[in-house]
Amino acid sequence: MTNKDETPTRLCILHLEDSEQDHLLVTRELSKAPDPPEIRRVETLSEFARELASNPFNLVLADYRLPGFTALDAWQLMQKEKYQVPFILLSGAIGETAAVEAIKAGISDYLPKSDLVKLRHVIQRAVEMQKIRAAKERSDFELFQSEQRLASFAQHLQATIEQERAAIAREIHDDIGGSLAAVRFDLSWIERHNSDPTTISHIRAATEMLQYAVDASQRIMMNLRPAILDQGLIPAIHWLINDFAKRTKIETTIRAPGQLDSLPKAIQLVAYRTAQEALTNIAKHAQCTLVKIDLSGDENVLTLEISDNGRGASELDLSKAQSFGIRGLKERAKTIGGWMDVSSQVGAGLAITLSVPLTEAEKIRQEQQLNDPSNFV
Repeated sequence: MTNKDETPTRLCILHLEDSEQDHLLVTRELSKAPDPPEIRRVETLSEFARELASNPFNLVLADYRLPGFTALDAWQLMQKEKYQVPFILLSGAIGETAAVEAIKAGISDYLPKSDLVKLRHVIQRAVEMQKIRAAKERSDFELFQSEQRLASFAQHLQATIEQERAAIAREIHDDIGGSLAAVRFDLSWIERHNSDPTTISHIRAATEMLQYAVDASQRIMMNLRPAILDQGLIPAIHWLINDFAKRTKIETTIRAPGQLDSLPKAIQLVAYRTAQEALTNIAKHAQCTLVKIDLSGDENVLTLEISDNGRGASELDLSKAQSFGIRGLKERAKTIGGWMDVSSQVGAGLAITLSVPLTEAEKIRQEQQLNDPSNFV
């Protein structure tokens, strides 16, 4: 038996026709072509199904009314068995209603038997259209596969980045943090055992610079690895906006539930990074006086919205090739099955909304435990 997806090199037509005379007329007309096609005639639905299953065809020609069934029955059989070849009605007057019904069902074309002179052109057009559709389906499938590979790569890359951030944060804490603490103890010892005013003045200046370095290292560690997420997403968001308001002097409000049920670390991290990136963009570009954060969650969806009353952005600004921040957030959301929306008008502020279905939270948690045993967050 020949595979139904196989395509014959020579044009091969299956003719569903109960009239031998009409079949001969079709054969005669098509024999005028430079490379006449092969034509096989069947009369019954069972013969039609048998031929489709055992031989590859480029095209089906079918009369509309046949003994005990119609061409639509044959078309439905092809759809059920997933035969993707053009199907042309070649019939007498079937009425406008029947013709429209057939075209709506997906049949390629309709030609009255009185217009056989047009048959070769109709067949050529149907075959070409089928080739175009097949090429588009292949392209769409290849594009889908490419997008899937890209999404998997983006997810892997993001996980790798977070792991590297966590490793760097640990090194800063263990090495640099330990060294700075040791220097602080030594400066304190020197200050206690020295009475020279000039020396003490330098020691205190050095201590102030040391405190600046300690604060900077702690800030870098928090940006690299938000350890506060260990306490939950809500405390982490509160810490983030408090730090933002302190640094920028921009009024910031938050509305959030008292607590959220345990969320997978992957979801917490994406929500935290979304808020972090949004606040960074606001500080750089928004020129606003007010920022609002709305965090809500139920058993179905976690929603995080960050909005401001700044200058906003146009569609052109948001679609620029250099808008990697927004694209990065959207790709992050996809890694946990969520999505991100951006709404803005010039002069009317900007709002970023992250939505994450929680129906598969347990699945995400299990996948993270399987793929990320180090639990880097």
